[in-house]
Amino acid sequence: MPTTLITGATAGIGAAAARAFAGAGWQVVGTGRRADRLEALQAELGDAFTPLLFDITDDAAREQAFDGLPPLDLLINNAGLARGTAPAQEAKLDDWRVMIDTNVSALVAVTHRLLPGLIERRGAIINLSSVAANYPYPGGNVYAGTKAFVRQFTLDLRADLHGTGVRVTSIEPGMVETEFTLVRTGSQEASDKLYAGVEPMTAEDIAATMLWVASLPPHLNINTLELMPVNQSFAGFAVARKG
Repeated sequence: MPTTLITGATAGIGAAAARAFAGAGWQVVGTGRRADRLEALQAELGDAFTPLLFDITDDAAREQAFDGLPPLDLLINNAGLARGTAPAQEAKLDDWRVMIDTNVSALVAVTHRLLPGLIERRGAIINLSSVAANYPYPGGNVYAGTKAFVRQFTLDLRADLHGTGVRVTSIEPGMVETEFTLVRTGSQEASDKLYAGVEPMTAEDIAATMLWVASLPPHLNINTLELMPVNQSFAGFAVARKG
């Protein structure tokens, strides 16, 4: 039975991925900060799910949680967050630091810690990036920058791991309706307005994509995979005219 570790498994895409992989016969280790969410997943998924309760940005707690991990066949670096939608000149530095600590520093630390075992088992890594890594937009600033890092880190991992048999993939979703957006926009009204009439993707859509990537024959690697709902597409250039 293959085993995956999914960071940020308590909500949204992480929770959907835990259900999808457990349903496909995988053993799932899920991390998160909310004990009640992890307990609910464990009750739902039974022996297929092992919870790890800790803050992924806490170095000591992360190391302690990872002691005694079973051998892993797949690491899904899903944990991440966005703080605010303000332009850079109005953003809070603390919000920027939290995004960097979670989306970049913690992801790198988790990967570094688990990489030897993944190489030994010729496993795989799936990193959750975003279309924000590829297309600038007002208010994206540091969040988009962190996701651009995740995308480039994925590609450079692929280069470094050449010949090891380890597969590495960057999943880059567009509009996905989860509580992630509610946290970022700050209100249910703002979240509802963002998705009104769009028919956005769901967490289950992205989880199914991850499972598909992980289930491909071992001689195939998906380097990057960008997904958008049909009603979302690329923005045109913006021009500010004087007068």
